[in-house]
Amino acid sequence: MAGEHGASTAERVLAAMPDWGHAISQLNALIADRMGVTVSDLDGLDALAKHGPLTAAGLARHVDLTSGSVSRMIDRLDAAGCVERVRDSADRRRVLIEPTAEGLDRIRSYWAGLAACTLDDLAEFTEDELAVVRRFIAKARESTTTELNRLRRGQAT
Repeated sequence: MAGEHGASTAERVLAAMPDWGHAISQLNALIADRMGVTVSDLDGLDALAKHGPLTAAGLARHVDLTSGSVSRMIDRLDAAGCVERVRDSADRRRVLIEPTAEGLDRIRSYWAGLAACTLDDLAEFTEDELAVVRRFIAKARESTTTELNRLRRGQAT
């Protein structure tokens, strides 16, 4: 169904997404700056929070960075008090990168305001509408990952 200036509802949703993505990027940049790290470092901290302690190589795979870049990431996160290097209890030769409680608390505190506002926003929707939103987010994430992988393989648009 056409709406504003002949655009379908789907086209208007698509047109609104870059502004939302940009706002989230700006928020991440501000949080990273205040924590004394980079936006990529926040991605690393998020990967550690979701997947538990990882080796540097494991972290590199999750954030798609080189070993050298991840080494510098770990140094910055360590200096900021967000991670620590710990010996693997199963193999004392291996070093695992583990998020600290302080680091996770800091990132949660920065996101708490937006999380509260978003919960308030979502309260305006019915359960059925929220199911549709969740389905859309899952599909959009899948499409984004597919496009990211396609571009990484060097395929032209």
